[in-house]
Amino acid sequence: MTICKFELHVADADIEDLHFRLSRSRFPFASSAEPWELGADIAYMRDLTDYWQRTFDWRAQEQRLNSFPQFKLQLDDLELHFIHVHGPNPHARPLLLCHGWPGSIFEFLDIIPRLTDPERFGGSAEDAFTVIVPSLPGYGLSYQPGQKGFGVEEMADCFATLMRELNYDRYLVQGGDWGGFIASRMAYCYPDNVAGLHLNLVPVPRSGKASDRASADERAHFDRLELWLKDGVGYQWIQGTRPQTLSFGLMDSPLGLGAWIVEKFRAWSDCKGEIEGAISRDHLLANISLYWFTGAIGSSFYPYYARMHRPWPIPLDEKISVPMAYAEFPGEMVRPPRSLAEGLFSDIRRWTAMPRGGHFAALEQPELLAADIQAFAREIDA
Repeated sequence: MTICKFELHVADADIEDLHFRLSRSRFPFASSAEPWELGADIAYMRDLTDYWQRTFDWRAQEQRLNSFPQFKLQLDDLELHFIHVHGPNPHARPLLLCHGWPGSIFEFLDIIPRLTDPERFGGSAEDAFTVIVPSLPGYGLSYQPGQKGFGVEEMADCFATLMRELNYDRYLVQGGDWGGFIASRMAYCYPDNVAGLHLNLVPVPRSGKASDRASADERAHFDRLELWLKDGVGYQWIQGTRPQTLSFGLMDSPLGLGAWIVEKFRAWSDCKGEIEGAISRDHLLANISLYWFTGAIGSSFYPYYARMHRPWPIPLDEKISVPMAYAEFPGEMVRPPRSLAEGLFSDIRRWTAMPRGGHFAALEQPELLAADIQAFAREIDA
């Protein structure tokens, strides 16, 4: 298999086309509902679109990404894109980071230096990792028109192959959102290779009700889950049943694409209603722009389709034996208690309640997440 160096350079014509489309944006009817009550807020999207067209510097974000060593691995019809940063310690443990939807590798640019060079941030060189960050197959720079769809199972196999091709026999895996599913699937399928599993989203089945003997934590979880299933998963149904129909609009309209993604970043981050209190405008638009320039929004929906048409990716009657840690961020949508997670994971080493942060942990709270990953690695070694 061939691994080649890579740098991203979006053509000037594609940037000009984006600006032209943004200049011709058509905004929907403004209802009398409260801002964000019906979805993406029109006033906010007007302001963001103007900034995106006139002020946002894609080249600066592109340069920021290109400051990290990037590569592509050819796997059949997939060119798997990944960042690969070696820690200064020759014995630095390999760590695979897995993003989700509607995120991208841009989520990890602030946390990578904290993990590969902790001394720079007041930490110990002994905590340094060698970090590998792939773009999920079908997402961003791991998307090419015409390639097959990838569900959680295929993504886990791709990442295991990537680590093998990089000559890493034992490594840690970390993930949230789909990354949490992929990392858990890797731990289940490749326990001899995955030395530790760190999650900021626990992939326990999202069904069921609290029993008469349920604890207070379990009842609180099922109450949150009931609300989430009632009012928070509409996107999953359309992305998991008719993803191609939705893709037509989002592939053709940057405003539509931006609104679809922005609403999720606001709803799922620990932003107290003000999205840019948790995620900067430039970071938000870097992520959205990557979806736009790569044309990968439709293919990014495929894991939802696969999830709705396949069994749960971890057999429900089996457990994952790999040492596991969970960082519970208060802004996460679904936060099962430890007692429920113990039904899936047989070796929970660490369970940390974080003081702040949401679904996009690496982007929102890179310092907290990096410190918890490092602490988990030390506990495995102890």
